[in-house]
Amino acid sequence: MVRNIKKNSWIFLLIFIFSAATMFAQNDLVPIKIELPSPMFVGTPTNLSVPNLEKPLGKPRPPFLAPKGTKNVALGKKVSSTDEFPIIGELTMVTDGEKNADDGYFVELGPFTQSVTIDLEKEYNIYALVVWHFHKQARVYFDVIIQTADDAEFTKNVKTIFNNDIDNSSGLGKGNDMHYVETAEGKLIDAKGVKGRYVRLYSKGNNGNDLNHYVEVAVYGKE
Repeated sequence: MVRNIKKNSWIFLLIFIFSAATMFAQNDLVPIKIELPSPMFVGTPTNLSVPNLEKPLGKPRPPFLAPKGTKNVALGKKVSSTDEFPIIGELTMVTDGEKNADDGYFVELGPFTQSVTIDLEKEYNIYALVVWHFHKQARVYFDVIIQTADDAEFTKNVKTIFNNDIDNSSGLGKGNDMHYVETAEGKLIDAKGVKGRYVRLYSKGNNGNDLNHYVEVAVYGKE
């Protein structure tokens, strides 16, 4: 009898400690600060002929919580690309902090599957990534694949955090994520704290043309 009481007491104590630790961890999370550009069009078209297209949320995106101290660690970092000579703009525009949809604020890459790679210069725990491809008009970009890695060649600790290549046309594996319409909010990807130094984003044209565009990419992480 006494032994059972002691056993139950230990169980209750462990439950209390676990609950307290969970509450502390939750209280240590804060909304990340995402500065949004002015929208260029109102509403999200629903008549786009694109398969596997997610429905518009119909309201502002809810805040994304991450550990205190999480910030955009991609800001001002070096960007390389499979297209070394963009048709329009410069690769530095991908991480310059400017999210305006007007002409002169985006880089335009050639057709087919293209990618941009951001060197964060050190390893971070990455909690979220937000990408703005082009939001001057409603567009859907295809084969959006986002990966992290420890090396520039993407051979070490490669993790895929988003993939909407529904038919493996880019050769990186079939993805289960949905296509989405570009808006001024950008597309927020939950990276779940994955560790990595390099971030690579692929795309393969859009529903308007075969070209690839980037206005801005923000990577929210913490050492």
